[in-house]
Amino acid sequence: MIVVALIMGFCKFFIWQDTWILKHMMDGMFETAEVAFTIALGLTGGLCLWMGIMKIGEDSGAVRIMSRLVNPLFSKLFPEIPKDHPAMGSIMLNFSANMLGLDNAATPAGLRAMGQLQELNPDKEKASNAQIMFLVLNASGLTIIPVSIITTRMANHSTDPTSVFIPILLTTYFATLGGLIFVAIRQKINLFNKTVLGYIGGLTALIVGLLVYLVWYPDQVQIMSRILSNTIIFGFIAFFITMAVVKRVQAFDSFVEGAKDGFKTALTIMPFLVAMLSAISLFKNCGALDDLMIALKECLFWFGVKTVEFVDALPVMLMKPFSGSGARGLMIQNMNDFGPDSFVSNLSATFQGSTETTFYVLSVYFGSVNIKKTRYAASAGLFCDLVGAVAAVLIAYLFFK
Repeated sequence: MIVVALIMGFCKFFIWQDTWILKHMMDGMFETAEVAFTIALGLTGGLCLWMGIMKIGEDSGAVRIMSRLVNPLFSKLFPEIPKDHPAMGSIMLNFSANMLGLDNAATPAGLRAMGQLQELNPDKEKASNAQIMFLVLNASGLTIIPVSIITTRMANHSTDPTSVFIPILLTTYFATLGGLIFVAIRQKINLFNKTVLGYIGGLTALIVGLLVYLVWYPDQVQIMSRILSNTIIFGFIAFFITMAVVKRVQAFDSFVEGAKDGFKTALTIMPFLVAMLSAISLFKNCGALDDLMIALKECLFWFGVKTVEFVDALPVMLMKPFSGSGARGLMIQNMNDFGPDSFVSNLSATFQGSTETTFYVLSVYFGSVNIKKTRYAASAGLFCDLVGAVAAVLIAYLFFK
């Protein structure tokens, strides 16, 4: 990105005699670095709050209870794992932590699960079916509470930071379902099993029913989104605290410990945010991003597509498989350019929450156990990204237009 920006900047300076382009690029980069620092500070409060709450849920056993709720389903999706094998517990903890936005708990549990799956793997250099299923479901990024996105919208002064909660939940569910079907077909897993149908069919019917209702009564979209978003989030907080009281867990101590992790996370994010936003600023101020978006809009107009407002949010979707921080930087840039509650910003947030960073997840998890032959894991992960992108656009037009 930086290389392309510098090449275009020098071309405009030397070939087209645009004497202001380099100064504009440099001024924008320094201004963006300052903005990134301010944003990182704004994230600190939200992250400390949510990480503290999530720590209460972890210490009180609420996360383990949620794991038990989905145990019958995952025993069918991972038939190669023996009954009561410790890998199943690590997988459940990883998925539960991911769904709740517990990144600090999710990654260690995921790496432990991958190591335990590697012990069952007969070919130590080639990914097993169980490892691929685990990685694809992990990369699809099924998230119940998109903590980082909500806190980012809060930091950027959104009037309704939780308005993207239901769209993200729907989008990430469809992405996960797409990845599950892709892998199940390749591994010949029976998705028509009664247990699998009971879980997936029931959840799908609930979500489709919600979408049909909102299509029939579009005036209820904002009301339903606001009520469901706040009710579900408050319900999780109340459940975590209630479990802490029942289990006699020191909720305050757990909260403080989790809040400390939130503060550390904010400090960790800061240099990456500064670097990525500065690079994006260079890419944007040299004109490369605008030229790319204009070309894409012209192509869509040529094919007869009249509504192209979603194109301005596409860079977030294109960046997400490679870099979560890069996609976050583009999302924040759209908030600054179009406003935190604009359609472009809402769609950008939905893109950001639709899936995980596919190539990062594959490289970290497979790299931890020295898997060299990943088979079809990458193509399955990219299929999740495609399903998530299409779903995000359609759902965003339903909720925000």
